[in-house]
Amino acid sequence: MEPVALGMPSVPAQLVERRRSRQIQVGPVAVGGDAPVSVQSMTTTRTSDIGATLQQIAELTASGCEIVRVACPTQDDADALATIARKSQIPVIADIHFQPKYVFAAIDAGCAAVRVNPGNIKQFDDKVREIAQAAAAAGTPIRIGVNAGSLDARLLKKYGKATPEALVESALWEASLFEEHGFRDIKISVKHNDPVVMIQAYRQLAAACDYPLHLGVTEAGPAFQGTIKSAVAFGALLSEGIGDTIRVSLSAPPAEEVKVGLQILQSLGLKQRRLEIVSCPSCGRAQVDVYKLADEVAAGLDGMEVPLRVAVMGCVVNGPGEAREADLGVASGNGKGQIFVKGEVVRTVPESKIVETLIDEAMKIAEQMEKDGVESGEPAVTVS
Repeated sequence: MEPVALGMPSVPAQLVERRRSRQIQVGPVAVGGDAPVSVQSMTTTRTSDIGATLQQIAELTASGCEIVRVACPTQDDADALATIARKSQIPVIADIHFQPKYVFAAIDAGCAAVRVNPGNIKQFDDKVREIAQAAAAAGTPIRIGVNAGSLDARLLKKYGKATPEALVESALWEASLFEEHGFRDIKISVKHNDPVVMIQAYRQLAAACDYPLHLGVTEAGPAFQGTIKSAVAFGALLSEGIGDTIRVSLSAPPAEEVKVGLQILQSLGLKQRRLEIVSCPSCGRAQVDVYKLADEVAAGLDGMEVPLRVAVMGCVVNGPGEAREADLGVASGNGKGQIFVKGEVVRTVPESKIVETLIDEAMKIAEQMEKDGVESGEPAVTVS
């Protein structure tokens, strides 16, 4: 008797070796070096509303967010940072624009890191020495966050617009000012709303320095458009080994950003896969409502933590093959469905019973995986 591996590969194949950047520590989360790519988001509440902000951070934490950023445009927001940083379950980064004094307030408050946008902080360069000293003393990393929409006026004049070269020059200039004071606990982002410009900027930046890089398509748009733009840009860069943290910027609830970010990383083998629904797009061959079936199965298994691949197929052309390759699957047709568990047909049920049967079998598999301590998607079955 020997084990036969079914389902997902235990170690997802990666497209390319990761770019080896220097590593920084954002609270308990390592960023860069050989650390996994982490997913960030940003709260939409007023930071001064401590209860609402902590509630949203809790929701983001539950959705899989690993680092959260909070805005700090006012003194009331700065005053709230210490409580939020202390009570948050994940590292908190203070997002600072316009007022250098809030950088020092965030460091004093114990934030895990501070994001600064040099392009719209007046006389920022004159404050670098003081910021570097305060950050070094507290062990607080600094993210230099360059945005196309708030590029330094000097560089806009030089390049005419926010070109990749302008974004990179801005970031490297600011990093060099910190380096003059011996501070290198830095992460950099060069965001643009155009994925092509953004990709070019990050490629140039990756070639020019060894700092960890935070990826983002800024103002990516509503959920559908923003998801596509982010997936294209992140996919291109991550497949080249570029990127250490990501944030999907959507005009949507922050938890949706996290969901998309995690899915991008899982699709590239950069995060352990959890539940994966493999379903056909439907066509004239389908004899069941595949859309409804897939949605109901996904809803019934929402929140499942184990790496389980479930195939929901609508006809007999690709259905049996896909169902056999998954941990669990159904091949539907003629008003009924063949249920596959780890490659074997375990039962045939009427169409009306497909969803409840799949959920029942999924729960059994998940329970067994947890008992066996399975952390990959490679359940092993024994055959004689």
